[in-house]
Amino acid sequence: MDAPEKSSAADLSALRLAPAARRGGPRERGRKRLWIGLGAVFTGLLVVLALAGGRSVQVEVASARGASAGGPEAVLQASGYVTPRRKATVAAKVTGQVRDVLVDEGMRVEEGQVLARLDDVEARAAYASALGESEAARAAVPDLEAQQAEAAKTLERYEALAQEGVLDAQTLDRARAQAEALRARLAAARKQAQAATGRLAAAQKGLDNCTVRAPFAGIAVSKDAQPGEMVSPISAGGGFTRTGIATVVDMTSLEIEVDVSESSIAKVTPGMRVEAALDAYPDWKIPCRVRAVIPSADRQKATVKVRIAFDALDPKILPDMGIKVAFLAELSAAAGPTPKCLVPSAAVREEAGQKVVYVLKGGRLSRRPVTLGAPHGADAGVLSGVEPGESVVVGGPAELRDGRRAAAKGA
Repeated sequence: MDAPEKSSAADLSALRLAPAARRGGPRERGRKRLWIGLGAVFTGLLVVLALAGGRSVQVEVASARGASAGGPEAVLQASGYVTPRRKATVAAKVTGQVRDVLVDEGMRVEEGQVLARLDDVEARAAYASALGESEAARAAVPDLEAQQAEAAKTLERYEALAQEGVLDAQTLDRARAQAEALRARLAAARKQAQAATGRLAAAQKGLDNCTVRAPFAGIAVSKDAQPGEMVSPISAGGGFTRTGIATVVDMTSLEIEVDVSESSIAKVTPGMRVEAALDAYPDWKIPCRVRAVIPSADRQKATVKVRIAFDALDPKILPDMGIKVAFLAELSAAAGPTPKCLVPSAAVREEAGQKVVYVLKGGRLSRRPVTLGAPHGADAGVLSGVEPGESVVVGGPAELRDGRRAAAKGA
């Protein structure tokens, strides 16, 4: 019986666990699984963050503009045209046929310079007739003056003889009548001579009207008639009669004419500084000042006309050129320090009570705390934090992060 008992004891000892096996029990295996799970979650988070940091977002950017030191800001902008204060379509005062045209487009003319001549045959004939009448009327005056003087002396002698009683009253009366008649004829002759002189002056004027002269110095910008055409000071004869010879512009009277909305006209005052730029030369800034605000509104367009004078004229400025103007307001001393640059107001964000701007540089976003100055219209004045020329974010996701990859829209 002893042999079977020993065999059973050996079998039972074989079922015991070794100490190393007992240390890897269920509790230990659970802790291992927990750490393995946490490691996987952490690794997943790292992968997600890496993927998020690597994905590029699309943002809208604008360039930070340098601010002029102490310069005025634009309070209103408008567009208009260059117009002259003095512009004349020169026409003849009488109806006639053009004989000569002595002007061409672009020609410089002086005041009183002959621009054209009309056919003056009839005018010369009328002048010659008036001149003859005037000379005849003036020639009759000296003869009547001599006769009247002689009659006056004769009357004086007759009156002396009558006082002495050697001359009868009838002869004295005849002498008086003759003297009065000659005095009346002399007065009439003088009136006739005066009237003839007036007719001569009118004939001379008619002859002068056949010569068309420049009313002021300027540039001829158009030539409206040719030799052989009929011209008239009034519109007559349909399309066969011209009403003008040439158009002359006084280039020293050029100014700017713009229409300003009624809602903004209160911002414009006479003498206000203006910066203008011709459409033909957009980079050329021309200093100007408001000359006048016309006291009348256009009910169709709800605008008020404003005239602006150039500080100095230039040959490149021509009539009827398109031009854009900016009405400037002087910056007061209370406006604060001059900003380093200007950025759109949409670029400024507030994070944790601090004003920040995101700058796109090298394909990544850079968070910049900024110090702001006085606003400049629709722009914010930046005293520090952003340099002129840098690209600032003005639109994009609501949440931005420093260092995140980004690209400008449309780039």
